[in-house]
Amino acid sequence: MEISFLMKVITLILGFCFLIGCEILLIYFIMPFPGSQEDESIQLAYLIHGNIWYLRALGILLVAYPAYSLFRKGLQTTQIIIGVVIIFYGFVFYTLNFLFLADKMFLQPKNKSFAVAAENKVPESQLVLGVAVGNQSKAYPIRIIGYHHQVRDTVAGQPIMVTYCTVCRAGRVYDPQVDGRPENFRLVGMDHYNAMFEDQTTKSWWRQVNGTAIIGHLKGKQLLEIPAEQMTLANWINLHPQTLIMQPDTLFNDAYEQLEDYDEGNMAGRLESKDSVSWRDKSWVVGVQVGSQARAYDWVELQNVRLVEDTLDSLPILVAIDPDSATFHVFNRIVKADTLSFSMINDGQNLSDKKTKSVWNWNGRCVEGELSGYNLIVIQSYQEYWHSWRMFRGDNAYLLKTASTK
Repeated sequence: MEISFLMKVITLILGFCFLIGCEILLIYFIMPFPGSQEDESIQLAYLIHGNIWYLRALGILLVAYPAYSLFRKGLQTTQIIIGVVIIFYGFVFYTLNFLFLADKMFLQPKNKSFAVAAENKVPESQLVLGVAVGNQSKAYPIRIIGYHHQVRDTVAGQPIMVTYCTVCRAGRVYDPQVDGRPENFRLVGMDHYNAMFEDQTTKSWWRQVNGTAIIGHLKGKQLLEIPAEQMTLANWINLHPQTLIMQPDTLFNDAYEQLEDYDEGNMAGRLESKDSVSWRDKSWVVGVQVGSQARAYDWVELQNVRLVEDTLDSLPILVAIDPDSATFHVFNRIVKADTLSFSMINDGQNLSDKKTKSVWNWNGRCVEGELSGYNLIVIQSYQEYWHSWRMFRGDNAYLLKTASTK
């Protein structure tokens, strides 16, 4: 009898530990808990998610008989303990599955609205991701999409999925179609501190920073990236006077306020803070990839020199930090088959190419001189935390440690 009683108790304890452990591991590997994002644990995380109900059923089988037997024949103290443990498991189940899951913590906007510049309520000093397709342009404030993580929309009839990961400081815009079919995505968690989305059809997991399915039936598939630029809203309006600007959903004002200091990098905490020293994990960089070659340019150094001329995969580029110290641009330096070199003039308010002495503004448009009317071609670029660019660009993500103008 004593052995039977002891075995029931042991089985009951192991069963509850198994159930609670499964619920914890369900979110541990895909949320930013200490130690959870450094290891290659995506296979295990996906396995747990795909089989969680089987694991729960196994745990229930382990506890059902000993719990019933001990509760029916046990002392009142035993019954109370079993009841408390069951209630505790229910609390863990509810908390982790209805409060701590990523798509329960970061909700989608309920009231999505846009305004023209004259009616806009978003401060023009805020950073936005700007998208221009055909004859229409839209601006998405980072403080808004940083909370929601993704916003679905259309620009000039083009479906887009505007995404942002505040822990990587990575903004990306994608065509949300897979194999030519529209797909819905939900925020499922993160891997190596980058947001992950799960598609509704196959439950594959997609990485936000590059739009690649990293596990599941569609592993290896990649979403088409839609060109976007990050800059202050004032600069975007200057470039696109007829732009529409996404307005805050007042239901989420408290959530947006928590990102009030995000644009300037003044957030507290290890996940979204800024390191003022170059080449630390939380240092900012401007990242550019041309063909197979990628490069990161240190934000602190760029602030000092304003212009960096470089060549990536045989393409001459210009990296420029606007006088507002928040907007950045990367341009192709080839104009009319000539590779131009630039310097600052008018106390840094304009640029001048050294070949024709034409005057250019910081948005890459020639406003005076022989090349008047020409525009430098924009090269896709990103502002990102150094740890993110380094992680997801691999060996190609080497850096320019000594920036210089030419």
